[in-house]
Amino acid sequence: MWQDDVNLKDNVVFAKPASFGERSQLGQICVVKLGIKFPAVVDGFDNSTEIAYTGWPDRLYVVDRDGRVAYKSRPGPFGFHPKGVEETLQKLVPVDSR
Repeated sequence: MWQDDVNLKDNVVFAKPASFGERSQLGQICVVKLGIKFPAVVDGFDNSTEIAYTGWPDRLYVVDRDGRVAYKSRPGPFGFHPKGVEETLQKLVPVDSR
């Protein structure tokens, strides 16, 4: 089944956004519908982030405070290893054990 077929079956069909505001709204809808609990960003129409970080196929990234990639998963969804994300975040943002 093609992705478009799945989207139609699941009623996940949106008009192509004409402005960054519309694109941001679609991103917010995805965050809510998918139950994403971490900050999400929306790429510009030039898809510069996708190009810079090879965001396709899907990957998980952790970017440190200096803007460097601290963790990059294998292509998803089978290459996703949340434990690697967790371990990297724990190294970057140690939990105060007080």
